[in-house]
Amino acid sequence: TLTLFGMVLSIGLLVDDAIVVVENVERVLHENPGMSAREATIRSMGEIQTALIAIALVLSAVFLPMAFFGGSVGGIYRQFSITVVSSMVLSVVVAIVLSPALAATLLEPRADREPRTRARRLGEKFDAGFDRMANRYRDIVAALMPRTGPMAAAYALIVVALVAVFVKLPTGFVPAEDQGIAQLSLRLPAGATQERTLAAARQVEAWFAKHEARNVGVVYVVAGAGQGGAAQSAGRGFLAFSPWDERKGSENSVASVTRRATQELKSLRDAEFFALNPPPIRGLGQSSGFTMELLNSGGLPRDQFAARLDSLLEAARRDPALANVRENSLADGATLNVDIDEGKVGALGLAQRDVDATLSAAWGGTYVNDFVDRGRVKRVYVQGDAPFRSRPEDLAAWYVRGANGDMAPFASFARTSWGRAPTTLSRFNGLSAYEIQGDPAPGYSSGDAMERIEALARAQPGVSVAWSGLSYQERVSSGQAPLLYALSLLVVFLCLAALYESWSLPAAVMLVIPLGLIGATLAVLLRGLENDVYFQVGLLTTMGLAAKNAILIVEFAERAERQGASALDAALHAARQRLRPILMTSLAFVFGVLPLAISTGAGAQSRIAIGTAVIGGMTTGTVLAIFFVPLSYVLVRRLATWRFERAPQSAPEAGA
Repeated sequence: TLTLFGMVLSIGLLVDDAIVVVENVERVLHENPGMSAREATIRSMGEIQTALIAIALVLSAVFLPMAFFGGSVGGIYRQFSITVVSSMVLSVVVAIVLSPALAATLLEPRADREPRTRARRLGEKFDAGFDRMANRYRDIVAALMPRTGPMAAAYALIVVALVAVFVKLPTGFVPAEDQGIAQLSLRLPAGATQERTLAAARQVEAWFAKHEARNVGVVYVVAGAGQGGAAQSAGRGFLAFSPWDERKGSENSVASVTRRATQELKSLRDAEFFALNPPPIRGLGQSSGFTMELLNSGGLPRDQFAARLDSLLEAARRDPALANVRENSLADGATLNVDIDEGKVGALGLAQRDVDATLSAAWGGTYVNDFVDRGRVKRVYVQGDAPFRSRPEDLAAWYVRGANGDMAPFASFARTSWGRAPTTLSRFNGLSAYEIQGDPAPGYSSGDAMERIEALARAQPGVSVAWSGLSYQERVSSGQAPLLYALSLLVVFLCLAALYESWSLPAAVMLVIPLGLIGATLAVLLRGLENDVYFQVGLLTTMGLAAKNAILIVEFAERAERQGASALDAALHAARQRLRPILMTSLAFVFGVLPLAISTGAGAQSRIAIGTAVIGGMTTGTVLAIFFVPLSYVLVRRLATWRFERAPQSAPEAGA
């Protein structure tokens, strides 16, 4: 699935290079009516060949650092990285070798084209209208050039807004997907019988059959086992939903159904019920949401540690940012303690091992041997009959044979008492721990929920927290994201500096990147999405595409400046000349990823996250860049010239 996402992104990038080649050849033919298509292609490639290489380097450099990250996050990044980088390498080869040959063969000089048809006339009208718009655009850019102060203030405002919006974005790891299935967790008080558990399970089945029959096809509940362990008082179940095309609307999604079920079935008599969405990545936790380990780092006694857990759960269930907060283990259960007086055992001539073996065989069962029954090997177990091991006083009816052959009753050397003991004992990183799971409340992200539950846990003395499953991966990805962005920007800058043999031209390109990022972050915020792994991939894609638009202008401006034009005239000429390919490639890419942003069904949330970020970034990265890139080019070139003029000249040699 992740590789297919990368292929969708690559489709838009591959088309971009072909558009740049064909558009420039067509422009040269338009400006030189008597030139052949072959001559126009040769001249065109001399103009844009460096730009094509720069675009491929930038887009490859943006994604290349992703291939070297480890862990689960690196496994996700690597799919996009390898797919996009390999596609871009092939794309630039095709754009330099195959696309020029096709353009020289298929395109026709203006003088050799067919008589004007209706389609030709419409095309000419469009070209005339576009030329007027391009001229108007050049005039606007020329008018903005002297206003460096307001433009710099506007750029600074955009950067500040980018930081503010980015900080405001809710965080997450990967979006919770509608997988067409859900899990049920049912827990009764410790010691509840299987009959009570089955009765509660039937109430759950009846509720789904009555209220969610259109959305849920199958309800399957198992009594005797839950997420926290096996016990008669626990149960778990599974829901199989109807196909996605039969569950139109967000109110019929898995998340909405499980939320309604959990809310409505809270009224079950002395039963705790949760309907859970399975984790989006198998193996990372038992459900979506967060998984926190409450650690006994202060060496508290078990009863005090349990009291800290109860206090934390009570506070978490009152918090509006949290939902379905639960301990992922069964409660302490009643235990029958059998206290054996070793002195009396010795006085009666009994062996301790015989006492233990008798108790184990009578009440727990003991393996004896195998036997063959109709060709099949079967095992033989010995255990006391149920009526003779159902009550504590039944222990007095059992005897242990001593060394002299006499039988001694258990009542002569043992006594029983009731107590409580933990059903399971768990440790995390070598410390006693309770595992706490939960979900963010509607309107909150998993990152918000993690911050809230961690803040509540810090208020409990003697304990600390750690993360596992999806929550641990979310913390890892959020910590790696700044390093990933910094590495990508650094590699892009160094590649451009090596290509242009200049420090100023790459700076003019890099200044446009925030103009694309502001659109990506705003689009994600307005759609209520999260800052997760897929958003990070979308940001990196936006960085590369925004730099690509800047390269198309900077490359032509630098060429015009080498031919004798001033920095201002060169920037205006390049902006006017490269407006068409910038708009064409941007529109092509936006429409290429539009199906991702509006997708539905299985895996839709991941596609929506990538598509929304890229479309938002390309929109602002194009609309704002065509005005800011010429200005940034002029300012950077003037600054470079000013520094060169201020640099001290070397002293002339003696006698020169």
